[in-house]
Amino acid sequence: MQVRVGTVGGRVAVAAAVAVMLGGCAGTADDGKKSAGASASAKGAAAGETGTKATSAARGGTLGPAGSACELPVGFAIAKGWKPKSVDAEKELAKAADGEDGDLAGQLAAALLRQGPVTAACEIDAKPSGNIGFLRVWKGKPGNADAGGVLRAFLAAEKDVSEAKYHSFTTGGGVAAVEVEYLKTNKLMEETKKESAFAVGTPDGPVVLHLGGMDTQEHDEMRPAYDLAKQTLKLS
Repeated sequence: MQVRVGTVGGRVAVAAAVAVMLGGCAGTADDGKKSAGASASAKGAAAGETGTKATSAARGGTLGPAGSACELPVGFAIAKGWKPKSVDAEKELAKAADGEDGDLAGQLAAALLRQGPVTAACEIDAKPSGNIGFLRVWKGKPGNADAGGVLRAFLAAEKDVSEAKYHSFTTGGGVAAVEVEYLKTNKLMEETKKESAFAVGTPDGPVVLHLGGMDTQEHDEMRPAYDLAKQTLKLS
């Protein structure tokens, strides 16, 4: 289960006030500007429109290697203008458990920071580049390197998912990967949108990259940044 408002640290700090679970976007004043196209985009997703823009994202840096904003078992290029932030899931979980709300805060933090067999490790914010959404990186423990199994377990931990389509591919850096594209429904808002994720196995454990977005339009507009990660990902 993923929460869709702000950064991970901020979400944990106000976990008791969070009502919307991770589907891919930050709640900002810009939401109103984007909402007009949300219903049309959702209808397109529900109708099975799966095409994405063919444009490629300009490179804005590299994540993964030691000294980068997020040190990971893999390295990949991020799109220009996107802002990465490392997530220390264990620290955030411990902080929530020690807070005034105790068990409740800990449970909410776990819902934010864990999904299936992986925990949050990095989030890359698209807002500085003009979109509402995140490319999030999740990682698992060493010894569980079955990318397909990890990805299926990751999606199984998400709610209100349909039309999941899996396929295998090799990243531009030569790493075997499995990808899923699916629809995510917000029953409260009666909206459906596209989301995408892919997983790879590494000696240090599996890694999942997930792209959400406020709606299908946002997802498609951010897709070049996600594709850039696919094209450049390699083992660190």
